Amino acid sequence: MTHTRYAFIKAQWHADIVDRALDGFLEPIPADQVDVFDVPGAFEMPLIARDLAQTGKYAAVACAAFVVDGGIYRHDFVAHAVVDGLMRASMDTGVPVLSVSLTPHQYQETEHHNAIYRAHFVEKGREAARAALSITATRAKVANAG
Repeated sequence: MTHTRYAFIKAQWHADIVDRALDGFLEPIPADQVDVFDVPGAFEMPLIARDLAQTGKYAAVACAAFVVDGGIYRHDFVAHAVVDGLMRASMDTGVPVLSVSLTPHQYQETEHHNAIYRAHFVEKGREAARAALSITATRAKVANAG
């Protein structure tokens, strides 16, 4: 069975920026095929991604977060843990889990930087949607070949 639903998880830390990824994701994939879930921050995404993937309802799960350098090394730890957790969720469930998680080292909370990252998240959302559609089509081909 080919799934036509997608899950999109967005971290609420810097939601004004992160939410733009959903805007981009919904350009290639119709909104009525996407279920949206909010989580407090990036660190919570892998667990929810795994839970959603395990339902068997989704062709792919996309996750968006903005992990910024606040002057301490914690952002590196969080970014690594999140990406590792998302990959593990994908491998454990067999459902593609895609990351739209950005970790800039030079972010300053100015309107200039915010505008740059809002636009960047729209593009990254589009890329995640194209990747979700592509991996879904490729996996269907693999299933039909077997």
